[in-house]
Amino acid sequence: MADKSEKTKARLPRGFADRSAEDIRAVEKMMATIRSVYELYGFEPVDQPMIEYTDALGKFLPDQDRPNEGVFSFQDDDDQWLSLRYDLTAPTARFVAENYDRLPKPYRSYRSGWVFRNEKPGPGRFRQFMQFDADTIGTPGVAADAEMAMMMADVMEALGIKRGDYVIRVNNRKVLDGVLEAIGLGGDENAGRRLTVLRAIDKLDKLGVEGVQLLLGTGRKDESGDFTKGAGLDKPHIELVMNCVAAVGEMRASNHATVQDLKGSLGNISACEAGLNELEEIALLCDAAGYGPARIKIDPSVVRGLEYYTGPVFEAELLAEIPNEDGQIVRFGSVGGGGRYDGLVSRFRGEPVPATGFSIGVSRLMTALKNLGKLDISDVVAPVVVLVMDKDTESLGRYQKMVAELRAAGIRSEMYLGGAGMKAQLKYADRRGSPIAVIQGGDERAKGEVQIKDLIEGARLSAEITDNAEWRAARPAQVTVVEGELVAEVKKILAAQAADRAKGGA
Repeated sequence: MADKSEKTKARLPRGFADRSAEDIRAVEKMMATIRSVYELYGFEPVDQPMIEYTDALGKFLPDQDRPNEGVFSFQDDDDQWLSLRYDLTAPTARFVAENYDRLPKPYRSYRSGWVFRNEKPGPGRFRQFMQFDADTIGTPGVAADAEMAMMMADVMEALGIKRGDYVIRVNNRKVLDGVLEAIGLGGDENAGRRLTVLRAIDKLDKLGVEGVQLLLGTGRKDESGDFTKGAGLDKPHIELVMNCVAAVGEMRASNHATVQDLKGSLGNISACEAGLNELEEIALLCDAAGYGPARIKIDPSVVRGLEYYTGPVFEAELLAEIPNEDGQIVRFGSVGGGGRYDGLVSRFRGEPVPATGFSIGVSRLMTALKNLGKLDISDVVAPVVVLVMDKDTESLGRYQKMVAELRAAGIRSEMYLGGAGMKAQLKYADRRGSPIAVIQGGDERAKGEVQIKDLIEGARLSAEITDNAEWRAARPAQVTVVEGELVAEVKKILAAQAADRAKGGA
């Protein structure tokens, strides 16, 4: 007998999550809706592997606490370094560069899949999560960026999120980059400090103006006492950065007014001019297509944390107050984002290749939709269970024939394959949430009959009947039919259950 101490401990690694059938079905339903919008816009599906050569991913996700800078990496037997992808954009850039001559330009594609971050896990911060991206590669003008913002607005509404409960916020990194250049943070040698500034601004919603100012300066101590080192800017430079990102747009009735306000604040910085003009063009294009500031809003506080963005950036934000996992009512915030990344494909090609894209955080959006009641998967019916009363080969063949007939009629069903008796089999069916159990013992077989238990009606009646004698006399929700009527009777019961669900949801 094995020593108990030798058993391997079953434990889930930190920062990862097991997924239930309910979650998987909810995600698939949501993604089918998103896919339909992407397809409507003319995007085509494509997929890349989860593992890329490390140098192809670049170093756009540094995590100061990890020696391999935010990505899970390992060395191949030919001494090549490989990494798990940390987003879907960098692999897309590699794919387009490698297949550039055979792809149509612009190249419009979408993909979904798991991405991995070698970061410290924490509440809501996972090391593996799913993204759903759309990208347009080969379009230099901001019309492609405006279209991305419009498509995200259409995705939100297709998912049942009404206007006023979401907004697509748009900014331009050229504006902030111009400010950073003006305060002496341009050039490759300042990439680290620039990233610290970007990540500080990205926390504006969470930390407020005062918290971001601390992170732009010497640093900030959080509630737990942990200290985060700041970007080390002096006071005048902090004020200039905050002027750039303060939510001027919140007080303006139109996107055009927001851009004019920004031009008034930053017009003397020549490096910001191109970015401000692009924002103005996006505002005009969105307004012309009927996507005004109630849906798409120019917002100078949007920066996106990654270094590779080179122009317009976008963020899809849910404005509705939604209960979180703890039941607290919170403003949910961002469920996706993206922007222009003209430098990613160019790294492989040595020539300019303009690109823009958007990524949806699948798990986060699914959580929001479930909490809003927008992801109903009650139409998924658990399988009918055919109980195994006799285990001889002939009997098993009869049970298997019943299951085959039910499946041929399109009814989810299974023959019980465990080793337990009738009572435990019914308990198994109950645990599965099965709507019906089919029973044929020796007596029924001799008569060519089957018993069909409506488990949902039975559970309802058992809650109402308290007297055991009454229970035995009532034999609730159970019928006996000849074998040839099995499929028809099961269909009839399932239809009645579906009608009850519809009434309950009305």
